[in-house]
Amino acid sequence: MTTDDELLAGFTDAEEDSLIPILQEIQGRNGYLSAEAIVKVGRCLKVPTSRIYGVATFYNQFRFEPRGKYHIQVCRGTACHVLGSATVLENLEKELKIKAGQTTRDGLFSIEVVACIGACGLAPVICVNTTFHAKVTLDSLKIIIDEYRDAT
Repeated sequence: MTTDDELLAGFTDAEEDSLIPILQEIQGRNGYLSAEAIVKVGRCLKVPTSRIYGVATFYNQFRFEPRGKYHIQVCRGTACHVLGSATVLENLEKELKIKAGQTTRDGLFSIEVVACIGACGLAPVICVNTTFHAKVTLDSLKIIIDEYRDAT
């Protein structure tokens, strides 16, 4: 049995109101919601796959691709925006050759745009996994990315 099958076995009598907790559990185990998992949830709950995608895409918490080993959150809050986070994001996407919401082919990096990290005094800020990088410039961004690449 796969992880998703084992999880869904515990929801044999579940109804559609269990959808979000099931999706949260699958993402918690797998790191994201695969197309295969969504189909299995649909069968289990007897709910169309389109409805499951509709719910999952409505909530910002759900992901449809695995995160990279180094998950980079780019703050786009007001302070970060004013101090250049749009340029940081643009250059990060160019450096990694992916867009926000994507993961590099090698699985090393992924990018997520967040509304606010809560470190306004350090703007612009990025967070790689749980490590904050403050007052990010284009030069420091390149150094940060290279350090993570070299650590692999």
